Amino acid sequence: MRDPDGRGKKTPLDIKQLKAIVTVAEVGSVTRAADLLHLVQPAVTRQIRTLEQELGIPLFERTGQGMRPTEAGTIMVDRARRALNELERARAEVQPTPGVVTGIVTLGLLESTSDLLAEPLVTTLARDHPGVELRLMTAYSGHLQQWLDDGDLDLTLLYNLDSTPSLNAHPLLRERLWAVAPASAGLRADHPVPFAEAAKHPLVMPASGHALRRLIDAAAGRSGASMDVIVQTNSMRVQKQLVQAGHGWTVLPGVGIADDVARGTLSAAPLSEPHVWRSVVLGTPRFGRTPPAVEVVARELVRQINSAVVHGRWPSAQVRGDEGPAEAE
Repeated sequence: MRDPDGRGKKTPLDIKQLKAIVTVAEVGSVTRAADLLHLVQPAVTRQIRTLEQELGIPLFERTGQGMRPTEAGTIMVDRARRALNELERARAEVQPTPGVVTGIVTLGLLESTSDLLAEPLVTTLARDHPGVELRLMTAYSGHLQQWLDDGDLDLTLLYNLDSTPSLNAHPLLRERLWAVAPASAGLRADHPVPFAEAAKHPLVMPASGHALRRLIDAAAGRSGASMDVIVQTNSMRVQKQLVQAGHGWTVLPGVGIADDVARGTLSAAPLSEPHVWRSVVLGTPRFGRTPPAVEVVARELVRQINSAVVHGRWPSAQVRGDEGPAEAE
């Protein structure tokens, strides 16, 4: 930014300006942003206009539907949000209670694991480490990896991934994929289903390009079976709903359907001929300092995962060492 004396010197961005553009972008309205920021509307408008004048480019489009970030505004909002998050984390870390780990940790969970891991992890951290503020994000592996690379996550579960130049992948376990059918099909955990048999049914599949879909397509190729895919979706919840409604079968990791099978709303069996495995890893940034709060969350997450495998809550999973991932057998 330039000084008001017009000499061309740069001045630091004001934190109030960063909060203003982020809040307006999130709610789409200066009036609502002012309420959330406990300011009057002209003050928020002034902060945004001042920043736009200093940058020499509009950050928002004023439309009948509200305030919408321009292309430049989207970049600024993204960077401002990260700067504010880092400042918030720094404050939490530099003002600790002696002997207490404090800080903000953003953790990514695979959608298929969230029902199993989220609640016990939050409960344990709240009891043992109340100074740690946990922020949970759930998505598919590809999105989580991108968010980790972008710095939006501190650590995340991923699958079928080796270490890359930007992240370390710590092997945790591998698990078989299961054929999933309506309850009336009577599939059982102790009676694996050959892939070719599952492929005889109409299939509700993950969308093409999804990492899980690539595993399924590779297994279909090895079995020599052709698949009748009637629906593709990027939502595991939708996959299960459509199968439950009788539209076809699907393929999912066992952890994603354990509760449904227990409730009797779906039936499932491990795939065979070939067996299909996915590996689950803990992804962490390769570079930079690891805050104590992140270390605490990582340790507790691994403990929760190991406990779930040992006590049978993670179906057909095997805890892994450092030998690397195995996709299929």
